[in-house]
Amino acid sequence: MELDELKQMSVADLRVKERETREEIFRLRIKLRTNQLDNPANYRKAKRELARILTLIAAQRTR
Repeated sequence: MELDELKQMSVADLRVKERETREEIFRLRIKLRTNQLDNPANYRKAKRELARILTLIAAQRTR
């Protein structure tokens, strides 16, 4: 998901997206550990997306 799209979301929507991304990271981590993950870059992309989401939540909290 693009950063501009994330910036347009409300805090509640970001929380939902955070939960979904954490679940995705969990599934990808299991696949990575069991050597079933085809593309390890997807794991890193998901972690980066979670970091972006958490950063936006923190920034909107301080406003």
